[in-house]
Amino acid sequence: MREDWTAHSNCDLSGRTAVVTGANSGIGLEVARELARRGARIVLACRDVVRAKAAGKSIRSDIADAQLEAIPIDLANLGSVRAFSGQCADRFDRLDILVNSAGVMLAPHGLTADGFEIHFGTNHLGHFALTGLLIEQLLAARASRIVTVTSAAYLYGQLDPAALATGREEATSPFRAYARSKLANLLFAQELNRRLERTGSLSVAAHPGGAATGLGRRATEHPIYRRLLPLLGWISQSAHEAAQSVLLAATSERLNGGELIGPDGLLGLKGRPRILRVRGQAADPGLACRLWQISERLTGVRYGIY
Repeated sequence: MREDWTAHSNCDLSGRTAVVTGANSGIGLEVARELARRGARIVLACRDVVRAKAAGKSIRSDIADAQLEAIPIDLANLGSVRAFSGQCADRFDRLDILVNSAGVMLAPHGLTADGFEIHFGTNHLGHFALTGLLIEQLLAARASRIVTVTSAAYLYGQLDPAALATGREEATSPFRAYARSKLANLLFAQELNRRLERTGSLSVAAHPGGAATGLGRRATEHPIYRRLLPLLGWISQSAHEAAQSVLLAATSERLNGGELIGPDGLLGLKGRPRILRVRGQAADPGLACRLWQISERLTGVRYGIY
């Protein structure tokens, strides 16, 4: 019988502060809700403050005494990321949990405010910069946890360090661009954990599996996805179910750092969360280190942990 890892995520988080990006909807909202249910003070880090406030109202309808604060952030704009981190520095002496959950999926080709390909710039570089700008407060907390949300699509991603050195590499399709950004998320989470060694803090990656959220709304624009949607609807899961892998990654005391948590079911689309084997380019520590160096240069953010 497989171990039910969800039992290890039901911890008391009273007195702790958690930042959750993309907390206004989908998996981010469910993660924020469940962390609040365990007593954590939640920073709803969202691009749209109106939607963030609506999310807060939804959480409070379940948890009347939830401690919530909405601070705007646009991960596709490094200036906004810096402004967000400045507000956090003014308000919080320490941060216990950071969940890098927000992202874009299957967007048409476009660029961030800083000129980076939209998937890579938002999903990876935005979160790389955010984590680095918050690292001092995260290290100020005893045994802080940083969770970066990836996807099983990372297996289809390819990273070419020479091309990425400009940050403006164009992919041949929105799916490949998305898959590349999710590979970057996983490489980042692992390299970050290596650099956090001996600090007491941990970095963990999580992939939620298939989920009925707004993130994949552009999938219907692609014929192949339209044909697969009836099947995916049958074998995927709700946002609440998908959030369990992320929640476990953020809270379980049985993790050592560097793990990838995801569903144990068919094609990794649903099921109970467990530790998964990292495969392909994501298992290359040399590539992870090179990506880190490139990301520092492109964002101008240096962590000071080596």
